[in-house]
Amino acid sequence: MLTTMLTARAARAARMAWPSHRRVGAVLARNVGALRSGPYYWLVVVSGFFEPLLYLLSIGVGVGALVGGMPMGDGRTVDYAAYVAPAMVAVAAMSGALSETTYNFFFKMRYAKTLEAVLATPVRPMEVALGELLWAVTRGAFYTVMFLVVMVALGLCGPAAAAAALPGAVLVGVAFAAAGLAVSTLLRGWQDFDLIAVVQFTLFLFSGAFSPVADYPPVFATLVTLTPLYHGVELVRGLVLGGGGPLWGHAAYLAVMSAAGLWFAARRLGRRLLP
Repeated sequence: MLTTMLTARAARAARMAWPSHRRVGAVLARNVGALRSGPYYWLVVVSGFFEPLLYLLSIGVGVGALVGGMPMGDGRTVDYAAYVAPAMVAVAAMSGALSETTYNFFFKMRYAKTLEAVLATPVRPMEVALGELLWAVTRGAFYTVMFLVVMVALGLCGPAAAAAALPGAVLVGVAFAAAGLAVSTLLRGWQDFDLIAVVQFTLFLFSGAFSPVADYPPVFATLVTLTPLYHGVELVRGLVLGGGGPLWGHAAYLAVMSAAGLWFAARRLGRRLLP
């Protein structure tokens, strides 16, 4: 018994000596292990790719045949499907990140007690939040890459434009993953997910994905420009199509959102789960 206790203490001391990035990596590795545990989780992960793809095919391609070209700010006109496609990349990154950091994260925190077990080790709340965020961004990046491949295959952009869009889409995923973690620490139960669904769908509809925000009434257009998905859409669209003006403001908005969400989530995790 004494030998077992000493061995456990020695193992704990060794883990505490790990650098922070190894503890973050351990949280990420735990999620990778869950992915390999069975086909159901793979189906959940892959299913999130199809919603934005169907919107692209139905609205971007189908309705686009009726709309025709879309004028850009620099005087160019682009095909409507090419206009909508970058927005769907941002939506795919958002959906993947939020799915992982809301439903799955809340279940692990509230019901499976997975995070309590993790925090019983030397892993700190910020390292848990970082590990979960990296996993969510990985899932969002998976959707993004698949979507960009589809865009290139459909002739909606070239390989160079798709490669340029990837970092912007990853930043969108980071921002929404951090926001999802923060919101999940405030949820009281599964009923609150109805509110998340409403907010997510509202952001999707009113983000400038399907028409320029300049076409909205002035007051409403101002409100839209304050929302995160608008900045994600404009960032990715500017990287793919160009001519959208300086993109640093959109990137800065998403970076600040990422830092604030991650800080808040780690703080709430510590208060909620640590004794």
